Amino acid sequence: MDITPPPLQEKFLGCILGHAIGDAAGAPLEGLPATVIWYDLGGGRKIVANPPVEQLCYTDDTQMTIAVAEALLRDGRIVEQTLCDAFVSNYDPNRGYGQGARKVINAIATGADWRHVAANVFAGGSLGNGAAMRAAPVGLLFHDDLDRVWAEARLSALPTHVHPVGIEGAQLVALAVALCVRSATFDRAAFYGELISRATTEEFLRPLHRAAQLGPDESAGQFGSSLEAHRSVVTAIAAFAESPHSYADVVATAITFGDDTDTVAAMAGAMSGALLGAGALPRRLLDMLEDGEKGRSYLEKLTIALCERYESSRDLTR
Repeated sequence: MDITPPPLQEKFLGCILGHAIGDAAGAPLEGLPATVIWYDLGGGRKIVANPPVEQLCYTDDTQMTIAVAEALLRDGRIVEQTLCDAFVSNYDPNRGYGQGARKVINAIATGADWRHVAANVFAGGSLGNGAAMRAAPVGLLFHDDLDRVWAEARLSALPTHVHPVGIEGAQLVALAVALCVRSATFDRAAFYGELISRATTEEFLRPLHRAAQLGPDESAGQFGSSLEAHRSVVTAIAAFAESPHSYADVVATAITFGDDTDTVAAMAGAMSGALLGAGALPRRLLDMLEDGEKGRSYLEKLTIALCERYESSRDLTR
């Protein structure tokens, strides 16, 4: 049976809104162990069906994703200074930024040597998932050129992440999003094959190989859901691949693992939305998403503009 994929703009919207909803749905549970989420709160499915809050508010994950999208919209590529300026202009410390990102952004804002801060805030630089959580717009804009996705995602990571694991986490999320945008249906073998062929660090190669072989009764949670990129990124990828035809199931699975729930759900939600389109997002969750100055309506306008930027660049190369 032939399956007609959603229009490109719907895939772009599904990705960014799916990221924001996953982030916001996971945020109230961040830091809780899986046992509490499962036994005390009824698990991810119950939480997604009936969030324990009146309004879904996103965190730094989405705020930094907005900055990346704005920088790409302005320049059509990652330009370091533009991206840094966007991080500063969007910065709201109440959104839950980690200490490393806070220090780097404060250094940028005050004219200090932020590159030195990024390289030394942790020994060898951060291997956290902060660059991965914001990489989805890179996968959208450059989805028809996977080499470009890989290169631009690296540049998008560098202002805050210079550790190879932190960088590769961003590259893998951007690549996964690009593969989903390009696909009408989900081909598990091709999806994992592309990710594995690009990965270079042992921290990612081993779990990606294992994730590609997961059976239906095996949990994606075995890869971890902590702040380290090689823990949470592979888990987000596996959670998406476990239920590629249901956005709600993907986010529910990501939340059930506990710990860094907002980031795992944001990354997995971005992949799911990029494959299925905005029409697959639960309407109730979309309606619950905050709609302030840079809330749901702004995300929609920004994403449509990014899609138009992509289409304009395609027209110029034809």
